Amino acid sequence: MHPEVAKLVEAGRISEEVGTRLSEIAPGKFCLHKNWGAGKVKDWDLRSGKIVIDFETNEDQEMALQFAIQKTEYLEEDDFRAQKLESMGELRRLADQDPVELVKRTLQSQGGSMKLDQLERELMGSVIPEKDYKKWWESAKKALRASRVAVVPTKRTEPLVLRDENLSPAESLVMDFENARDFKAKARALEAIIKDFKYFKGDADAQSRINKNIDEAVRKGMKMHLGQSLDLLVGRDELMELSEVMDLDASAIRISDIIATEGTRVGEELGSLPAARQRMVFEAYPAAFGDSWVEELLNIFDNVGPRGLAEIAKLLIEKGESEKLFAFLRKHIVGRTLGADSLLWVCREREKSSEPVFDFEVGNAILSLLERDSMDDGPRKSSRLQSYVMEDRGLIGDLLKSADNNETRNFARKLHQSQIFAELDRKSLMARVIKAKPETQDLVTGEGSEKKEEGVVSSWDSIEKRKADLADLKNNQIPQNREDIKIARSYGDLRENAEYHMAKDHQKVLMRRQSEMERALDTVQGTDFSNVDTSEVNIGTIAHLEDEKGNKITITILGAWDSIPEENVISYLSEMGNSLLGLKVGDTVDIKSQTMTVKEVEAYNKG
Repeated sequence: MHPEVAKLVEAGRISEEVGTRLSEIAPGKFCLHKNWGAGKVKDWDLRSGKIVIDFETNEDQEMALQFAIQKTEYLEEDDFRAQKLESMGELRRLADQDPVELVKRTLQSQGGSMKLDQLERELMGSVIPEKDYKKWWESAKKALRASRVAVVPTKRTEPLVLRDENLSPAESLVMDFENARDFKAKARALEAIIKDFKYFKGDADAQSRINKNIDEAVRKGMKMHLGQSLDLLVGRDELMELSEVMDLDASAIRISDIIATEGTRVGEELGSLPAARQRMVFEAYPAAFGDSWVEELLNIFDNVGPRGLAEIAKLLIEKGESEKLFAFLRKHIVGRTLGADSLLWVCREREKSSEPVFDFEVGNAILSLLERDSMDDGPRKSSRLQSYVMEDRGLIGDLLKSADNNETRNFARKLHQSQIFAELDRKSLMARVIKAKPETQDLVTGEGSEKKEEGVVSSWDSIEKRKADLADLKNNQIPQNREDIKIARSYGDLRENAEYHMAKDHQKVLMRRQSEMERALDTVQGTDFSNVDTSEVNIGTIAHLEDEKGNKITITILGAWDSIPEENVISYLSEMGNSLLGLKVGDTVDIKSQTMTVKEVEAYNKG
């Protein structure tokens, strides 16, 4: 007890309990305020009941003694928060040279456990500059995991926990695994166990605890976390290969048990696993499916992602099942149903594994897939494939190596008309076609080098109306169709989903209509029908006709899109329009089983 306070207690002016608490905030002592952080008592005046404290964020703070007793907590001199006031230089040195020790001291000051947000508040801005904290913590986190001084959480909402220093390395690793709250944390803990398996040699009990925990976690979580469950089982099997003291219990769940019941869902969930671990899952297919294992494995080929399908192909070739693999690929290439990752693999492996199925049909399959993907709603799935087509400058030449002139022309036309590539990219690809097949240059470049196709003639008003129709198609009808497809897809089971198939069929109609309208607008010739030659019936003239009984009829011949049948305004492309063109006054023509004579030809636009 502080000497001055002891006198007050002896005189009976304050109780011993108050004296003890008052001594905790004597000059030189440390305290903690909820808002101002740690502080060191600078001075006090017991007679006036005043105290001055240098807080971390508020120096020379004068307070009433009674208020200080109520609003502060005592801090030991070796508490980390007190050290921040007295030994900031030392703490900053630890931050640079020994971050594990710095975090350890911080945890010890908080009872061995604290949330990451709390740690951040203690260190950022004071010990570690705010701008450097994120980078520092990433480095410190790795060092902490390697040192096993503390259990580092995978989520910010979970605590950072100081380990018991009396635990053996093996017990510490097992506890980490058992205390992990999610699959990601368990997988990381299991990797640490495999890495340091030397601590477990001969320890059957520890290995049994791990296996039991894995089994329980997988049985509970495989429906919601199938991929991560398989990852744990693969890790367990790796662990069992290292073990010399135990075998897997007969009742334990195995990889083959899961893939036999989950079917194609396995392929959808394996994408995040490393290739080596995916390979171990695929190797369990014979045990799961017996003689049909190849077919079952090919059922997920298009769904497992680039790493997985490469491992499946490698496994099938090694097992002597390459013919089934190539038959599967040929079928889906010709049917235009092979996915983007699979086509990308075929292209990359064209001189190795996929050589037997690589030909010009692969190019057609690529263009078809890119077109479909550009029309589908949702994120693009073929972006990497499209980029690869542009980046691999030898791909086009290899695709067309075995193609004849007709096949080359069809491929080139489809490429040239495609809307999925930017103009410069499309020209670059077309140049590669010409380079690969010089003898077909005229066929490949025909659409660009020949005279531009002569389009139809129509009035400016009709052209503007057609442009408005195209805008409505692109801005309203096609987006609505995509929404219809999205809604129909949500109904499930696309094979028997009538709404989905109707919407997809309508999509084809809309896209074809868009292509036709854009092509027509690109070539149409606008006119106001002025200065027309009236010596004969021409586009933009009015023909006055009369039959043998003196019945008269007037027909106006205008552009391709200008027809108004109820007003006898017809297109020059119509059957009647075509029969009238070129007729002069006095000429006859058969219209609706009647012979009509041209009596007069006048201009539609007399301006």
